[in-house]
Amino acid sequence: MSESPQQVIVIGGTGGLGRAMVETLLDQFKQVQVYATYCSTEIPFRHARLSWQQLDIRDPDAIEKWAAEFNRVDWILNFAGFLHGEKGGPEKNIQALNTDFLIENIRINTLPTLLMAKHFARALKQSPAPVMATVSARVGSIEDNRLGGWYSYRISKAALNMALKTLSIEWKHSHPRGCIAALHPGTNDTPLSKPFQANVKSGNLFDPAYTASMFLKLLTQLDPSKSGNFWAWDGELIPW
Repeated sequence: MSESPQQVIVIGGTGGLGRAMVETLLDQFKQVQVYATYCSTEIPFRHARLSWQQLDIRDPDAIEKWAAEFNRVDWILNFAGFLHGEKGGPEKNIQALNTDFLIENIRINTLPTLLMAKHFARALKQSPAPVMATVSARVGSIEDNRLGGWYSYRISKAALNMALKTLSIEWKHSHPRGCIAALHPGTNDTPLSKPFQANVKSGNLFDPAYTASMFLKLLTQLDPSKSGNFWAWDGELIPW
């Protein structure tokens, strides 16, 4: 895609990767207007071409209301994610499965992308080259699952992947100029991965700014012929 996006939404703009993507977009595209969401954290910085929106991405009504404010959106990038919190963390075995924790994973990792696609469909259709991309995870790949465990996170990301693949098929007809992508960021030095960084091999813990720049390079190369794929930060195709 040669045309630079003019209107970009970044979901989870105050997280490690989300903030890095907001900063990278503003730096690389001098005409872009970024709309970034935050939940309960403070706004980290301000910029003339950046608008912040407080949004609970688990709330369908809030998403629908916000979407009604837009006439056109070029890119929707979802960097929000949930791995651990008050309701628990990744399970080592099936005995550790907790219903509330599983549901919370789905509510944050899976459902928001579907809601954004539903309520922003009209605005995205006004773009000459719409893109919807969501950060997934390699552990959500069924084919790549060799270690087991992490039931709730794996399930929520596998469901997300299926949602994006299905949406890409629908978009061939409803948004033929568009592209749908699932993105794997690797392990980044963010609060999300902090409890698990001790197990990361040397050289495999990335700075979010680096990952954001790699994602932006990938996003600018997407077109309808590449829709419905699962991409790693370095451009590798990951099996579903």
